Amino acid sequence: MFRIGSSALSAQRLRLDLISNNIANIETTSTEEGGAYRRQDVRFRAQANDPMFSEMISSRIPFANSDRPGRGGVSVAEVVEDDSPGPRVYDPTHPDADDDGYVEYPNVNLAVEMTNMLSATRSYEANLSVIEAARRMAMKALEIGR
Repeated sequence: MFRIGSSALSAQRLRLDLISNNIANIETTSTEEGGAYRRQDVRFRAQANDPMFSEMISSRIPFANSDRPGRGGVSVAEVVEDDSPGPRVYDPTHPDADDDGYVEYPNVNLAVEMTNMLSATRSYEANLSVIEAARRMAMKALEIGR
């Protein structure tokens, strides 16, 4: 239970880091790769202890094929970049304006990012509760054994 909970905490922490990065770059119109910043998101992968359960998950969720079977928990399958276009704003004085005077801004929507942040925070808190419950059960088991 501790391994499962801690893997989920790590995964949600990475999700929160990506959300923070998206919000920080909401006005970034020029990157080293060229063009406006592209929103990033994370894909998770379930890692089941039971091989039959793992096979069932894999058949329903394409990216859930575990590279470390038998571990249990959740891992990050990949970090993906959102290829949807960002808003184009007419501003011929902007240094990143194209020949027509338009600037492409990042495809980051603050409302979506804040919703994702709340979801990640609640998932993180739920996993903390799982770890705390497991700790309490272990402590009770030790008390019974005395």
